[in-house]
Amino acid sequence: METNILRQIFFDKHQHWEAFKKKHGAKIRPIVIKEVEKFRDCGDIKKGFKLFVCEGCHSVKKVPYRCKGRFCTTCSVGESEEWSRLLTEDVLQVNHRHVIFTIDEGLREVFLLHRHLLKDLMDAASRLLTDFFKKKAKVIPGIIAGLHTFGSRVNFNPHVHMLVTMGGLTEKGEWKQYDFLPFAMLRKQWQTVVLKLIRNGVSEREKKRIQPRLQKAFTNNGEGFYVYAPKQRGKMKEQLRYIGRYIRRPAIGINRIEEYDGQYVTFKYKDKTDGKEKRETVSVDEFISRLIRHIPDEQFKTIRHYGMYSRRSKTICKKILSIWQQNIKRWVVKVKKTLCRQTWRERIVANGKRDPLVCPKCECYYEYKGEVCQENGKLEIKVALCATTRAYLERVIEHLTSIQTPPKREEKEEKYLPQSNHETERQLCLFSVS
Repeated sequence: METNILRQIFFDKHQHWEAFKKKHGAKIRPIVIKEVEKFRDCGDIKKGFKLFVCEGCHSVKKVPYRCKGRFCTTCSVGESEEWSRLLTEDVLQVNHRHVIFTIDEGLREVFLLHRHLLKDLMDAASRLLTDFFKKKAKVIPGIIAGLHTFGSRVNFNPHVHMLVTMGGLTEKGEWKQYDFLPFAMLRKQWQTVVLKLIRNGVSEREKKRIQPRLQKAFTNNGEGFYVYAPKQRGKMKEQLRYIGRYIRRPAIGINRIEEYDGQYVTFKYKDKTDGKEKRETVSVDEFISRLIRHIPDEQFKTIRHYGMYSRRSKTICKKILSIWQQNIKRWVVKVKKTLCRQTWRERIVANGKRDPLVCPKCECYYEYKGEVCQENGKLEIKVALCATTRAYLERVIEHLTSIQTPPKREEKEEKYLPQSNHETERQLCLFSVS
């Protein structure tokens, strides 16, 4: 039985996703269909796998491929954990703040209909902070911005999360700390920036249509749009990892979905107005509609770097600060080292779980023997380290596809083909473990 409740909602016997596509047709963005189909195949052994064999008891382990899609909750959690881990090693070892820029509720639909404005929203937020630091402290800060398009109820609510250095690099190549943000001023400035951004980013006809929304957003927010930047407490490395995971998190976690009866979905959320945990029940069609809105457009980057952390400036800034810190004896740049992404096995072990490549029966290690991947809609053997492995993988493909795979080996390898059911079972234990 499918353990991922989100996959159940989309692809169980009721076929809600197919019905949704048929109902809405061309209104669905192509990237949405692409990402949801990738999510459907994530972890499906029929779409490809890697083969491991225990070097002790010769038991077989097949590890399916993951989709690494932007919609898949399973892959998103792993990616956010890995990204936050690399982030803590790569950023400057200085105090950072988690800054959040929000917009008026009435303007959310404008960004939903004009998604090209989302990049401008991120750029405008970073420019506002960069200009403030340049004017008040005469420094260039480091900023990592992440776009969230979802609220706690999985509604469309675009806002920008930022990881900002409290200080920056001066013109003399020195680090200068500056830990003050004037919220009242930033809120008013942010309100002006967003309203001007919308007016400049839409056509004249569209501007006239949304003008009442813009006027209402200005009138109802006398103190400006909400900007929040609490001071961080605790160990800096733990703060960075938490903020990193938060910036990269998916629209909804599996643990928040409490019930699905085939027609309705119940999920829990935290109400920001009173801080209480609440529940909401919506139809599957409405639930799918809310979720797919948060799939970004093709090639759209939801994480962007500015100031000292921008791609053009980061290396130069770190070299300048490395020279400065040797004289001052204040270490803000770590010793340079190569940052490597963890493998799926290393991530599992790092989380305190059992090593997936240790056999639970005999405690020996699994050995990589080959892999099968899908090419042009058919399963093909990509790697087979020995003829016995190839013969076994061919039988697995035949079983998964229910199609007899024509032999592609030379005559001298025919001796490895099993001749009976008894030999087929025995074949699993004939892998070379040298």
